[in-house]
Amino acid sequence: MDNQQGKPTRDPDLRLEAARYALLRRLAHDLRHHMVAHLQPIGLISEVMERRLHQDVPDPVALRENVARIRELSRAAVQSCLEVASWLAAEEDVGIALGAGVDECVSLLQGSLGFQGFRLNNTTAGELFPVARTGLRHVLPACLLAITDRVASPCEVLLSAQTDAERATLTLRVQAMQAAAGSPQQAPYRVLQWHEVELLAQAEGFELTHTDEWVYVQMPAANARSA
Repeated sequence: MDNQQGKPTRDPDLRLEAARYALLRRLAHDLRHHMVAHLQPIGLISEVMERRLHQDVPDPVALRENVARIRELSRAAVQSCLEVASWLAAEEDVGIALGAGVDECVSLLQGSLGFQGFRLNNTTAGELFPVARTGLRHVLPACLLAITDRVASPCEVLLSAQTDAERATLTLRVQAMQAAAGSPQQAPYRVLQWHEVELLAQAEGFELTHTDEWVYVQMPAANARSA
């Protein structure tokens, strides 16, 4: 929308939505991989069942095992699709233990970043401090993408955390590794800018401090956000 002087207005909400869209575009490949991971084995088992059904004397025990396995994988696939949907349209005010929240973000990105020559070293396991799950999902992947966009691989990103009674501080720090570089990758949708990551953090009530080689993210307790 233009103002009375004919100049485009800068709506902070639109800039925030643009940052969220850019983040989701960057995560699209990883979310798609996460969603189909349980679907591929179903196709393989179905092919095995088809071959067994064409045998002169099909083995009913083996067929029952295949059906049970397909049922198990189908449940996992449904849960995986629901989990991906929660990244796109998250529930509000859902808390998660910091360690578990960091782990799900790292698990989503470690494959694609690993192919590029980055290793994510997550030391936050067991951190029970409650943080906003949606906020962490917006801010931590954005930080990981922004910082790896700006450093050369091979490189290790160390994730650590400190907590007190009121807040948690998540630290990301990069350091070079003596290892082979990653494989050439297709250029990303676009590089995430730090001001966009800052918008995402501010929208979630997080405090962000960064350079191109380290990031500090301070997060209040999930139950303190509405206070």
